[in-house]
Amino acid sequence: MSVKQWFASFFPSQRSRPRASGPRRSGPVCFEADFGSTRQWVQGRSWAYPDGGPVNPGDNKLDHLVTDPAYCRDGAFLARRRPDGLWNTGLLTTEGSEGAFMVRTGDVLEVRARLPEGLGAWPAVWTWRDGGNEVDVFEYHPDNPDVLELSNHVGGAGHDHRDPALRPGAWVTVRTEFGAGSVVWWVNGSRVFADGRGVGRGWQAYLIVNLSVSAGRYHPAPERSQSALRFDVGRLRVRRP
Repeated sequence: MSVKQWFASFFPSQRSRPRASGPRRSGPVCFEADFGSTRQWVQGRSWAYPDGGPVNPGDNKLDHLVTDPAYCRDGAFLARRRPDGLWNTGLLTTEGSEGAFMVRTGDVLEVRARLPEGLGAWPAVWTWRDGGNEVDVFEYHPDNPDVLELSNHVGGAGHDHRDPALRPGAWVTVRTEFGAGSVVWWVNGSRVFADGRGVGRGWQAYLIVNLSVSAGRYHPAPERSQSALRFDVGRLRVRRP
């Protein structure tokens, strides 16, 4: 049985996906994610992890990054328990890719994703460069089912956005405006947080999309009966005014 067939037995396919809603579009698209593209994305390693990976225990993660395309190349980011207690996990980054795309000040990122089910799942869409430049478009933990974590580590600001429409298995649309003086987040069409800090005029950073697995210090680790987790990203694009 292939990895894809194995995961299909746990997670039925999504035949229809809700249409996105949000504020008026701003600027032409300069990056449209094709997760299957080896020109756009590098899989299974990131310098946001010590030595580029594959593990990151210092961040209380059970991740063991893999290069098997079945774990992320169709927009379904997967995690599977290993015999050693770690989890094989899917990660894609534009850092080190042929395209080497970076988000920069003034860009607007739009992402449509399905929140995972199962304790321990830790999905994120975020930016990284040279040991920093991190902005978390969002992070999510199913033990806080109605909360999206929004963070600007460049400016030192963050917000836990709470909404009853957020829940494991729900589709969510997040729009992030990377302003020099303020990063602004929209969730499902509503403006939910402006940090008043921003990223500065010369900021730029690579994109990362991944599904991590919590080791239990900050959020519960997966239950013993859990052997698979999944995080779906239906669309990701960047607009540049």
